[in-house]
Amino acid sequence: MSTRAMKGRRSGMPEHARSDREPTPAEAGVTLISRIVIDASIEDVWREITKTDEPQLAMFGAQMHRLTLDAGSPIQMRTPDGVFTSVVGEILEADPPFRFSHTMKFTAYDDPYCRVTYDLREIEGGVEFTLTSEAVPPGTKTLKAMQRGGDFIVKTLQQVLERGRPATGTRAIYAVMGWVTPFITPKRCKSELWPLEANRG
Repeated sequence: MSTRAMKGRRSGMPEHARSDREPTPAEAGVTLISRIVIDASIEDVWREITKTDEPQLAMFGAQMHRLTLDAGSPIQMRTPDGVFTSVVGEILEADPPFRFSHTMKFTAYDDPYCRVTYDLREIEGGVEFTLTSEAVPPGTKTLKAMQRGGDFIVKTLQQVLERGRPATGTRAIYAVMGWVTPFITPKRCKSELWPLEANRG
């Protein structure tokens, strides 16, 4: 597994959100990359990162909600009970089973949207899975969260697909999160304030 961060890269945002001038380093934001090899079929990896019928254990146990898998569809990550929405965005690209990309922002923060892309490539020994986060606003809570989260996501995804469940420590964390989430999550994250059809990034 490898991770690296870069500044000043292209934003990766939709064409309509771009201008003709070159963005400043602050506008371009930070790029974070996490990569791992997973001993599983590419179809199984794809399903795990796009499924909506059950929580995604690699994504902190959140459940994906979207209208379709087409570009332009809103996308959200919610608690399994649907009460809170942690992430909102818009699908930019879906090329099964090779690439999935969408904008995103954390509902708990006032930070701008960034872009995340999942690239899947079949190699000897399994699937090379790459998570790339682009245009992450520097000096923000979003950046801090995504710096910590990238490696956790790819590592947990590997565990789920190879072992059938996350590591013991991760399961313990999830159990605690499930208990404290109703008490520590800001009211601004309630799903009733983030109707799916209204979310665009």
